Amino acid sequence: MSEKVLFPREAGRFIAETSKDVEVKEEGVRKIAKLIIEYARQGKFRVDRWKDHELNPITQDKAAVDWIFVSDVLNFSFWADDDSKKYTVSYKGKPYTGYWSLCAAINRAVDEGYAITDPDFYASISKEDLQKIFRSDSSVDIPLLEQRHQVLCETGKVLLKKYDGSFVNCIRECNQSAEKLMRLIVENFPSMRDEAEYCGKKVALYKRAQILIADIWAACGGKGLGEFHDIDTITMFADYRIPQVLTYYGALKYSNSLQDKLQKDNILENGERQEVEIRGCSIWATELIVEEVKRLTAGDEQLKDLPCNAIMVDHYLWDHRREFQVDMESTPYHKTRSIYY
Repeated sequence: MSEKVLFPREAGRFIAETSKDVEVKEEGVRKIAKLIIEYARQGKFRVDRWKDHELNPITQDKAAVDWIFVSDVLNFSFWADDDSKKYTVSYKGKPYTGYWSLCAAINRAVDEGYAITDPDFYASISKEDLQKIFRSDSSVDIPLLEQRHQVLCETGKVLLKKYDGSFVNCIRECNQSAEKLMRLIVENFPSMRDEAEYCGKKVALYKRAQILIADIWAACGGKGLGEFHDIDTITMFADYRIPQVLTYYGALKYSNSLQDKLQKDNILENGERQEVEIRGCSIWATELIVEEVKRLTAGDEQLKDLPCNAIMVDHYLWDHRREFQVDMESTPYHKTRSIYY
């Protein structure tokens, strides 16, 4: 990557300082920070909370890393054209939508004997087999199947050629540095090179590259394969749902013209100015939330040692949105068909 790229935190700050249609609001930042602190007092703001979900791996080994890698290679574009009709996968008698439908489909495939987490299998998987693996239990098929097939095969070939068939070897090459791992990912796996041109600069959002590192960190509780001495360099994962929560609580404010566009369900193109502003300002708002949580807990005997970074805040906001989904339905979210998120 010869051209200077502003990495996510730096990019988020630059975008927030330059943005025309999205504004980061201090009052909303404080409100969310206080919600997180309330959550922390209940013992629910934890590094390892990721493992609480029934679809996630419970081990902390190579098998878990290979599962996480595949899930994040394919972790993009789950929003439905019609919110009343969604891609749905049932697993062990329970229906899942959104990102969890992907996880359910992967687990179902493993149970059915597909080596879906092994690049020896998925580097040359046929589109027909992938379609069968991701078959829907509703009338709506998984979005962007063609792109998922292309991304999966491309990624598997890189792993086989350069890393002996496992992402574990990428982790080990980076000597417990999350930032080095992020650079390795975006340099070697083109589908994770989530960048845009904004106000004359190249800005990086790196949603999937960062969430891959964060998931491994969370799955391993920050130990073993998930131990990174600089994990706090990873920002939130700029998608379409976290901005919805940030807007709902007033941490982000959209211009009237952007708000009107979203209310009308207009699609934003990946890389267009307003889309980049929404994602970049979300990154910066989350950084400010982390700072505010740390400020508010500094003198608190119960919470003074509370770990808090952008990954944990992102996990909290994502879970919070699903828990209070009905309340947030009136807050529109931006829609972009993209392999990057």
